Amino acid sequence: MDIDEILLEAEEKMDKAIEATKEDFASIRTGRANAAMFNRLTVDYYGAPTPLQQLASFQTPEARTILIIPFDKSAISEIEKTLRDSDLGVNPSNDGNQIRCILPALTEERRKDYIKMAKDKAENGRVSVRNVRRKANQDIDKLVKDKEVGEDDGARAEKDLDAMTKKRVDTVDALLKGKEAELLEV
Repeated sequence: MDIDEILLEAEEKMDKAIEATKEDFASIRTGRANAAMFNRLTVDYYGAPTPLQQLASFQTPEARTILIIPFDKSAISEIEKTLRDSDLGVNPSNDGNQIRCILPALTEERRKDYIKMAKDKAENGRVSVRNVRRKANQDIDKLVKDKEVGEDDGARAEKDLDAMTKKRVDTVDALLKGKEAELLEV
């Protein structure tokens, strides 16, 4: 493996960490109903944990209401149980064909909890990016130590890697800032 491959692989992994952070942020509830809130929920469907997205369609008729329409009506009670047990703070009601979730208005305390959760998820994203940098640095150091590349090339690659890392960490910070603004919006 040469330096360019190491840097390319690091860049791809860092971008995946950014995407994972975006998905984490999407799962944090804001004042509006959003199907992405349910991305992380799995339902016990005939004994197998199945993502809720595969079992139902979602509609948002109003800003704080979401309708979950199961493809298989026999799964409706399991879906309702999963929603009740989740940390989303929704109280689902089921009419036999669909589940209606009315999201309560966010209290100041709940907003602070969500901001704290967003900060934790952002820190996880930053840590993931830094872990990729550390691994790539180790690979570069090994190439230099084994005399496969010169020290100047190794130093230049580490500098590129640091710039790449800073850019990704700044992206995570910007995402966090946007999510905080969204959560504070009343």
